[in-house]
Amino acid sequence: MLLDRLANSLLDRAAASIDATGLSRRTFLTASAAAGGGLLLSIGLPRAILPAEAAEAGSFAPNAFIRIGRDDKITLVMPYAEMGQGTDTSIAMLIAEELEVGLDQVQIEHATGDDKLYTNPLIGEQVTGGSTAVRASWDPMRQAGAAARMMLIAAAAQAWQVEATDCHAEKGTVFHAASNRRAPYGDLADKAAGLPVPGKVALKDPKDFTLVGTPAKRTDSPGKVNGTAMYGLDVRPPGLKVATVAACPVIGGKLGSVDDSQAKVVKGVRQIVRLDDAVAVVADHMGAAKKGLAALQITWDEGANAHVSTADIVAQLEAAAAKPGAVARQEGDVDAALKTAASKFEADYHLPLLAHATMEPLNCTVHVQKDSCDVWVGNQVQNRARAAAARITGLPFEKVQYHSYFLGGGFGRRLEIDYVEQAVRIAQQVDGPVKVIWTREEDIQHDVYRGHNFSRFAAGLDANGMPVSFEHRVVGPAVMARFLPVLFKDGVDLDIVDNAAGPYGYPNLRIDYVRQEMPTGLATGNWRGVGVTRNTAVVEGFIDELAHNAGKDPVEYRRALLDKDPRARAVLDLAAQKSSWGQPMPAGSGRGISLLLGFGTYMAQVAEVAVDKNGQVAVKRVVCAYDCGMIVNPDTIKAQIEGGIMYGLSAALYGEITLKDGRVEQSNFDSYQVLRINEAPAIEVYRVENSEAPGGMGEPATSGIAPAVVNAVFAATGKRLRKLPIDASQLKSA
Repeated sequence: MLLDRLANSLLDRAAASIDATGLSRRTFLTASAAAGGGLLLSIGLPRAILPAEAAEAGSFAPNAFIRIGRDDKITLVMPYAEMGQGTDTSIAMLIAEELEVGLDQVQIEHATGDDKLYTNPLIGEQVTGGSTAVRASWDPMRQAGAAARMMLIAAAAQAWQVEATDCHAEKGTVFHAASNRRAPYGDLADKAAGLPVPGKVALKDPKDFTLVGTPAKRTDSPGKVNGTAMYGLDVRPPGLKVATVAACPVIGGKLGSVDDSQAKVVKGVRQIVRLDDAVAVVADHMGAAKKGLAALQITWDEGANAHVSTADIVAQLEAAAAKPGAVARQEGDVDAALKTAASKFEADYHLPLLAHATMEPLNCTVHVQKDSCDVWVGNQVQNRARAAAARITGLPFEKVQYHSYFLGGGFGRRLEIDYVEQAVRIAQQVDGPVKVIWTREEDIQHDVYRGHNFSRFAAGLDANGMPVSFEHRVVGPAVMARFLPVLFKDGVDLDIVDNAAGPYGYPNLRIDYVRQEMPTGLATGNWRGVGVTRNTAVVEGFIDELAHNAGKDPVEYRRALLDKDPRARAVLDLAAQKSSWGQPMPAGSGRGISLLLGFGTYMAQVAEVAVDKNGQVAVKRVVCAYDCGMIVNPDTIKAQIEGGIMYGLSAALYGEITLKDGRVEQSNFDSYQVLRINEAPAIEVYRVENSEAPGGMGEPATSGIAPAVVNAVFAATGKRLRKLPIDASQLKSA
């Protein structure tokens, strides 16, 4: 919730900056003639949102574009990355709705990397993440579509010498009923481009929506089904070579020496490239590159982490938990409440290191030339990747051509640019374009991991077992101090403490944070659901413990803490109702519930599990109720929930990266397992209707599934798990 409050605060500040300059919302929109003719409508958003990123006060830059050509083509330049979440479809629906065209009439062109043009107003730079794309686009994209519609109508009215109010738009044309005249948008685009942007943009009343809110078919699906969709891995510029790479297996280690004599005799191997911490084999194709890499005789300088283990990291976190924390949130007087509490309940929780395990292996194609550089890649931070290429090559930013592609999974992994930087450094030593591909093993063992997290809870309780105080100390690495410093304030990573109290109300509350970084060289970053995922997993377990301690039903216990939040109560009640909460289950089975408010969305999940005598957990059914305000595409939302649950289940049941002798012990899907199809539960999704502005849907389902399953395991076995992933050895009944 802290992150959501910050996002709302940023929007408020953006609005304030507009008022301060005396500019109105229409100033966001500018119109001009498109190259080759037609209408080009730009959407400008304030750059003075974030202090660290502040541009000149009151300055505005175009953020995205609608092009309407003389040929009737309507193009939306998409500022966000499409990684399977449905952004291409949902945001195009916003434009199409207001333009009065079909979704099939809007074609997508993925934007290059450029913060000045494509800033995400909720984050302050060009980032696809945090379930923000639709939230950030809801108003500006509809305004752009509506403004374009009004300008096209005005152009037709002027041409026909009639009143604009007597004309209307439909299916990509402007129609004047009295004279039965009709003109396609393409015929009006040039004239519309010369008209002023409307001073007041009239958005459609949601009750008149014909596209938004409908289960429109995904625009990216046909290409992904028939194989024509282009991912970074599909790029093949002329003269392309392929490289694969090995970095030092010990975190933070360096390259020592390399004997490449055997690699050079492998057919198809062209070159061996040495970097400070890695070595790459460049070849005609991936098969030769892999054979060449296997033939190298490499000596590594393992450095200071040669003996680091997971146990060392856990011990450091537990020791750090004893230190005073930086206060992130404080309400009432926790210490005073504890002195008068009838009892106190405490618990510690651990969350492991996690890898992202995207389906498309990490890859980046780069061609470095004397006065230019081309980068072909799928990435969630396009501007950062482009800027990195400019920095490494020493070229001006505008000399780097960045080409965006579909992402075969992001989950936060492609918020990082380490693999882009490495590809550029390799390409600097290669004559011609080179595609650098990480093997699955390289990816799993050199990821930018979700850091190991430790949580310490303490609750003061009254005679009925209800909390009179709630404390949560979060211990872990401060990813935001590196990734987005504006979210690191007064010693607190605002992301890592996000949703650290859940959506509940407490008379006295304290959330604090102790920063404890991982060993040098062990990179940590954002993992799907970021802070909300981490904290929901442990808060919802602790709340379940408090309910059990009080001898109360977990749903009723939560309801009692939600007096001031009817939206939270509504999703909780709907999930309980649809799951037949309270009805008996077979022996060895149980139901568990979780509740969260994150990314502007309320969500409750009920998981049903069966635990066999060997402690193996099978998740049979998941019931999910959500309230994300207004919706754009219910099918996309359902898919996001289903995919999020599957991803979160993989982590809950299997996800754990461990270290031994400074090396990651897992290397592929055999040792870093993800959920198999035969393990997929039945998933039911229900919506609580609400007309509030849209909330994010990419990450809540991932955040809420682990605690629902853990709580269900407790209901089935009576055994409370405070560490993930679920350990079958702790659940054996034989």
